[in-house]
Amino acid sequence: MDRMSPQDASFLHVENDVNHMHIASVAIFEGPAPAYDDIVAMVSSKLRLVPRYRQKVRFVPMELGRPVWTDDPHFNLRYHIRQTALPAPGGDTQLRNLVGRVMSQQLDRSKPLWELWIVEGLEEDRWAILSKNHHCMVDGVSGTDLLTVVMDQSPDPEREPEEPWTPAPEPSDSQLVRAALTERAISPREQWRGIRSALRGPRRLAGELREFAKGMESFGSFLHTNVETGLNGPIGPHRRWTWAETTIPEIKKVRTAHGGTVNDVVLSIITRGFRDLLLGRGEAVDGQVVRSLVPVSVRRADEQGAYNNRVSAMFAELPVGLADPIERLESIRGQMDHLKESKQAVAAETLTSLSGFAPPMLLALGARLFARLEQHTVQTVTTNVPGPQTPLYAAGRRMLTARPYVPLAGSVRIGVAIFSYAGQLNFGITGDYESAPDIDVLARGIQAGMTELLERS
Repeated sequence: MDRMSPQDASFLHVENDVNHMHIASVAIFEGPAPAYDDIVAMVSSKLRLVPRYRQKVRFVPMELGRPVWTDDPHFNLRYHIRQTALPAPGGDTQLRNLVGRVMSQQLDRSKPLWELWIVEGLEEDRWAILSKNHHCMVDGVSGTDLLTVVMDQSPDPEREPEEPWTPAPEPSDSQLVRAALTERAISPREQWRGIRSALRGPRRLAGELREFAKGMESFGSFLHTNVETGLNGPIGPHRRWTWAETTIPEIKKVRTAHGGTVNDVVLSIITRGFRDLLLGRGEAVDGQVVRSLVPVSVRRADEQGAYNNRVSAMFAELPVGLADPIERLESIRGQMDHLKESKQAVAAETLTSLSGFAPPMLLALGARLFARLEQHTVQTVTTNVPGPQTPLYAAGRRMLTARPYVPLAGSVRIGVAIFSYAGQLNFGITGDYESAPDIDVLARGIQAGMTELLERS
């Protein structure tokens, strides 16, 4: 048994009939589409590198402990690898509709929490892979590593012989309870050992506490202020999805001309998209902001290849009230510099790690409470994930592009994910089906925001 971290478990506890906590990527490949068995062979050859793909979640009775990962004794690879095709003409509209439908369905919790869809029938002799994984398995950065592992690095790779796999015996409910109670009994001693270790370096501990206190001051100021727009409200179980795109050289050209970071430029053009969206809905934007939760990876270099969640967060206010693109960029740049200085992400990550000390039942309640809290403080989520910059392949076909999907939760009706691949920068936009039918306006606004910044660079 492999016990889930508090953060991984929170993504399961937040999930319900309308909050589907799976992330995804849509990779487009040059054609023609390979045979189904060729994709099965590719994934099968990599399973030894991704143990989670053959493990399922077991919940501890009475929530006496966090859920655990156990081997699935009935694992069937062909259940998880699925095949479908777009109706004619196989264009962008058909692909968007398919992704929206697939992502509106929850993963089966009785099986390993992932699916891989082979999508045939794309126009221009192309095909796609829709990779869908539950957020409790991976964060965005780890998901990028996973994509790199499952795909091939060359069009004609050498396949290592598949290793035989025998699942470990599945634990009974009584074994799950015993393990959880034993862990709780041992845990205080382990915690005291950690405290003694920290006290050996009081100067380092004092510095960390100062950073945490500084971050909490900034963090708390956002939790006690609300932003009112039509971007918040009840959501349903169904999703829409679309995309926008630019290139890393274009982003760097703007950064070179006007300063800041790549992320600053990205947030500024997303701000233009939300400005257009709100104006298109007839909402006032003068003096207004759209508050975004910005996930931040806190994964250390020695944690690469660990398929779990190591993310913190900052809150950014997108200045949709500013009409001038340079003013928007300068506002974002100053704000992000302040947030980094305020150690807001440090505070958020510390709070997440402290949840490991709480009884699992309280952890579950806390995750649900935070989802409700977001209804008053956050209008969107904006996550930027660096992807591989060298070409990837599947069954000998080159991956042309990859577009991300971010889940929605609480009262957040629209989310934006950004994924880079081989010099491209792709924006995946998720919307609630009923309340956000106009996410294409946001996508066009992002494209327009990039164009106007390039014209001023």
